[in-house]
Amino acid sequence: MRVGFFVTCLVDLYRPVVGFAAIHLLERAGCEVVVPAAQTCCGQPGYNSGDKLSAQKIARQVIAAFDGFDYVVAPSGSCGGMIKTHYPELLADDPVWALRAHDLAAKTYELTQFLRDVLHWDGIAARFDGKVTYHDSCSSLRELKVKRQPRALLAKVDGLALKELPNGEPCCGFGGTFCVKFPDISNRMVQDKVENIQATGAATVLAADMGCLMNIAGKLKREGSKVQARHVAEVLALRGALNDGIERQLGGKRPLAQLRRGMRRAR
Repeated sequence: MRVGFFVTCLVDLYRPVVGFAAIHLLERAGCEVVVPAAQTCCGQPGYNSGDKLSAQKIARQVIAAFDGFDYVVAPSGSCGGMIKTHYPELLADDPVWALRAHDLAAKTYELTQFLRDVLHWDGIAARFDGKVTYHDSCSSLRELKVKRQPRALLAKVDGLALKELPNGEPCCGFGGTFCVKFPDISNRMVQDKVENIQATGAATVLAADMGCLMNIAGKLKREGSKVQARHVAEVLALRGALNDGIERQLGGKRPLAQLRRGMRRAR
């Protein structure tokens, strides 16, 4: 099974180890993983800001870059939702590209969704000693209907105890460009989210979207909290104790260029 891996901008720029963790999981599940060198942003910032022409141009680039794969997997419900939900409507007026957009949408999945719903993989061999809570991102939850999948995978992690987040489904306040356009509202939303996280007593909050995690982590830091924010892939791929260093275990904080050189590349 040949899988095209959509790295995402935030993973590439801010936490490449999430990409290594996701690829590690996909390869352990039996996939041939390819990181196309021509991939770009999914176009969501422009799309959400009303720049339809730029979003269409980016969508065509992404569609072309991921042509020919059996599946496309992203460690992000936000980017996955953009491709799966919005590309077909974005290119609906162009019969040729609309067909290609629908083809890509049909084979695009968020990471945990793909591992559980497509591969039915049950090979988690991770250990994480401690209590965690989980934040469901808006795009994962509402656009892709992802909720049970990460929890089913986390249930296989030795030593991990999951404490559900009170009032867990509201947005964290990131919302892509929303946090820039409406910072006061965004700050109040993430304040509520952080208070609920702290109420669980968990030492770590997990999520599957880097935008949410960066927003939550930033607020936790400003509040002086010791709660850590991690991508779910990091914990699922963990082979030792958290304090052994996820980065050291999974390849370090290398840029995407090195990740591409270390993986099979699209011809």
